[in-house]
Amino acid sequence: MNSISILEKLDNLYPNAECELNYQKDYELLIAVVLSAQCTDKRVNMVTRELFKKYNLQQLANASITDIENIIYPVGTFHRKAMYIIEIAKRLIQDFNGQVPNDAKYLESLPGVGHKTANVVLSNIYNVPAIAVDTHVSRVSKRLKLANKSDDVKIIEKKLMQKFPRNSWSKLHHQLVLFGRYICKSQKPECPNCPFQEICKYQKKNS
Repeated sequence: MNSISILEKLDNLYPNAECELNYQKDYELLIAVVLSAQCTDKRVNMVTRELFKKYNLQQLANASITDIENIIYPVGTFHRKAMYIIEIAKRLIQDFNGQVPNDAKYLESLPGVGHKTANVVLSNIYNVPAIAVDTHVSRVSKRLKLANKSDDVKIIEKKLMQKFPRNSWSKLHHQLVLFGRYICKSQKPECPNCPFQEICKYQKKNS
């Protein structure tokens, strides 16, 4: 199955794929993605609804770390993430007057922000063509033979960028995330609902 066929099947499954994190401002997305590390989007949305109702960016920069912790503790590693939030708010205000810049290098210099997070933010806010490889994208890519079992996230990203058209990258990222989240799950994947059974390594191994 070639890349075009894969895209067509993903388009049938998720024609309007988009980020499932809720946000209204650019910095809200950045913080939400930081909070989503090792946590579900559903839980992050519950936390950020309260967080952003209580604080704007300026208030976050001056907030008590304990107050932030009390709100975000359901997302895990809340002490570290609370420190990240406050420092990110301070840096954005100091360096870009509170705006999230279209600058991957700068974003990756922020605490708690890695390459994947920068890709998600720039893709959603500035429509920068990018593929962010999270656990879902990694798992699906390996099962569909788009990457090797031993490939790390950087290699997987490079391979996906080589196999698929540039103008499909951002949507493809969301589609692979949704496919991995709801069908091609880590445990008990819903193989009967999968359109890729003919190429799936997991299906062949467990059939």
